[in-house]
Amino acid sequence: MAGENNSSTSIADFEKSLDELERLVRDLEQGELSLEQSLAAFERGVKLTRECQTALKTAEQRVEQLVQNSDGSLETRPFSADDAN
Repeated sequence: MAGENNSSTSIADFEKSLDELERLVRDLEQGELSLEQSLAAFERGVKLTRECQTALKTAEQRVEQLVQNSDGSLETRPFSADDAN
């Protein structure tokens, strides 16, 4: 149960970070921030981007695929990029 709760929290944190990052980009694109505010927004954006990349990498590592064995039985195994080709 605790693992599921951490997973939900991490998804919520990812979505919250992504929303904040989108707001920062909109603010920067509008061009109404001072130089100091723009630099602070940029620095925050870089931090959020790194956090989102880490969350995505973690999620990617958790993805599994369902595979049919030669005897017809099914099993799950971690998905790898080699399997996609």
